[in-house]
Amino acid sequence: MNTVTTKNRMQLYQEDWGKRHPAVFSHRPTDRLATPTLLSIVAIAAMAFSVTAGPAEAQTAQPVKNVVLVHGAFADGSGWEAVAKILEKDGYKVSVAQPPETSYAEDVKYTKAAIDAMNGPVILVGHSYGGSIITEAGNDPNVSALVYIAAFALDDGESCASIEQALPQASKAFKADSDGNWWIEPEHFAADFAADVPAAVSHFMAQSQVPISTDSFTHKVTAPAWKTKPTWYMVATADRSINPDQERMMAKRANAKTVEVNASHVAYMSHPKETAKLIEQAATSAPVKR
Repeated sequence: MNTVTTKNRMQLYQEDWGKRHPAVFSHRPTDRLATPTLLSIVAIAAMAFSVTAGPAEAQTAQPVKNVVLVHGAFADGSGWEAVAKILEKDGYKVSVAQPPETSYAEDVKYTKAAIDAMNGPVILVGHSYGGSIITEAGNDPNVSALVYIAAFALDDGESCASIEQALPQASKAFKADSDGNWWIEPEHFAADFAADVPAAVSHFMAQSQVPISTDSFTHKVTAPAWKTKPTWYMVATADRSINPDQERMMAKRANAKTVEVNASHVAYMSHPKETAKLIEQAATSAPVKR
């Protein structure tokens, strides 16, 4: 039986290829040199492919699948329920941070704990005073992008109080108690904070509101994360708790991708689909470190 070894097949193939492509080896005196030359060409091509293909794969965009939601003053994390359900349905892992609003340092600590628990890249979202929190907590290396929902995107040396004083909000119902905690007068809560959610919802929110400490409200930010992280912003055009023009100003200077909705201060509650859509835009656009 006549057999042809693998080595012989390769030699025959190379010799045949050389005869059919003489120009490639016209500068070589013998066919003996054709074999290493051909192998070199193949090897170089393979090396070039491996070098160029590797980085391209590493740079392929992958959406961030972790989202941390941070509530603002006078509310708790339960207001994020509708947004969280949409995000979960769309395949995201969601954590709702519960900063106590007792001091700025404590609020940032609680938010960082929620970020750390995700064990990976995170989209960090803040509403109202929660924007102040994410402005500093967003410096965490696991935070890929920031999303502000009618929120305080503070600059270096600014506080929520200084923003409100520079261009006052429409509401006059914010009052401090003897312990330095701030509340919204219950009779004005619906109109000034949550005018576009069902009356029963705003009524209970007024009953269950979480007061914010003077320290939280007046703390000055020192390292705004939006200066180094991609940022998105939702302006609530009917907001009576933060002046909408201040929201536009903060969004513009943060170079944020901005949308506007005709909403009260709790835009994330009255417009959960639009809010989730903005968060998902951030998740699919933000760069992820490998």
